Amino acid sequence: MYGSQSQPCLQGLSLIFLIPLFFNFHISYGDVGTAALYSPPYLPTACYGSNTSQFPSSKFFAAAGHGIWDEGAACGRQYFVRCISDLTLDACNQNHSIQITIVDHMGQEASVPSAYNTTMFLSATAFGTIANSSTTSPHINIEFRQ
Repeated sequence: MYGSQSQPCLQGLSLIFLIPLFFNFHISYGDVGTAALYSPPYLPTACYGSNTSQFPSSKFFAAAGHGIWDEGAACGRQYFVRCISDLTLDACNQNHSIQITIVDHMGQEASVPSAYNTTMFLSATAFGTIANSSTTSPHINIEFRQ
C-alpha cells in the first residue's frame, strides 16, 4: 500500500530532474575539429594560384588542414563553422555561425607546429568573427558542416 502512494511522488521527482537535462543538451549537426588563424599573405593558394577572384567578398575563407583536404577535392567547398570552445573562458562569440570557402591547403609542411592536426585555418576576418578578439589561444574548437 505504501509503494502505490509513493510512486506518483517518485514520477514527479524524476520529471524535475529530467526536464533540466533535456534543455541542456546541444544537438550537433556537424563534425567537431580545431581552427587556427590563417595569416596573410594569402596568395598564391594551392587551389587557384594567384587568382584573386577565388576569395569571397565576405572575406570568410580558409585553408584546409590535412584531415579535410581530400587530395585537393576540398577546393571550393563551403562549410558552416562556429566556435564551440577554447582553453580560455568566453573565447567564442556564441551562436554565431559563418559560411567559409576552402581556397588553400595547410599541410604537414606548415610552419604552425600543430598544423597537421588542425582541421582548418580561418582567414583573419572569419576567425575574428566567431572568436572573441580577447582570446589569446592560437586554436579554437569548432563545429563545422558542409
